[in-house]
Amino acid sequence: MKKHITTILFLLSFVVSLYSQEIPIENLKTQLHENTQQYSKSILENEIKGIHVAHIALTGENPIIDYSKEGYKTIYLFVKGKGNVIAANTSYEIIPETILLPNIVKNITIKTAKNDTLHYLKITSKLSDQDLKDLKEFPASNTQNVYYSKFTDCQSYTEPIKSPNTISRTILPNKYIPRIAMGTVQTKGPDKVGAHEHPMLEQLFLGLSKNNCVVYADDAKVDFSQYSVLHIPLASSHSVSVEKNEIMYYVWMDFFLDKKGEEWLKTHNVNDDN
Repeated sequence: MKKHITTILFLLSFVVSLYSQEIPIENLKTQLHENTQQYSKSILENEIKGIHVAHIALTGENPIIDYSKEGYKTIYLFVKGKGNVIAANTSYEIIPETILLPNIVKNITIKTAKNDTLHYLKITSKLSDQDLKDLKEFPASNTQNVYYSKFTDCQSYTEPIKSPNTISRTILPNKYIPRIAMGTVQTKGPDKVGAHEHPMLEQLFLGLSKNNCVVYADDAKVDFSQYSVLHIPLASSHSVSVEKNEIMYYVWMDFFLDKKGEEWLKTHNVNDDN
């Protein structure tokens, strides 16, 4: 009898291990092979329905011309290197940690600064029928004009799950693209983002320069370094910790399941002195 119980327990533990939660993560390739002018790779493919993320690197004198696609919205997060983007006959300076949305502009030209390599994420969201309706209710300035900002110029906020030492910024407010918002979290260790859950949204993290911390989700944990992207398992209890003298600095990307879920953003207390 004891032997049977031991066997059953072993099988149960094996089954649990098969279905145990993991934190999907992928490192961006920041060193290109010699003579490589352009590089593109899908990141965490098929992790979030309707969302496609690509890491693109561009070097040399040849620019990239990107075209908009009907029924989709695109976000560009520039994380490493310098250059410029030309959209609607306007040139936008690109430095590390800059965000740009073309909105209704049909195509943009992306150029790299001389002797540099530009790295960015291109995040494409497929619009649902409801998204298309909601877009019509958004402020025209949010949907018609190019949205461009350096992360450090964006509005800061506080949140109960973060310490007073943490600098948080909203780099993409909601009401620009339906069901999407983005921001940054920055602090120096020892510090942490407290455990919390949000079953109403899918979430990606992008590690920025010098980021070196640990992400936890239920019983799983993963080392989270600079220039890596991870997916927080849906509805998991997750947190982030950073050791003494190390840096926590990442972008959070919220992809809400429906617009009602955006009520979650009310936990962000906007600083009045912005």
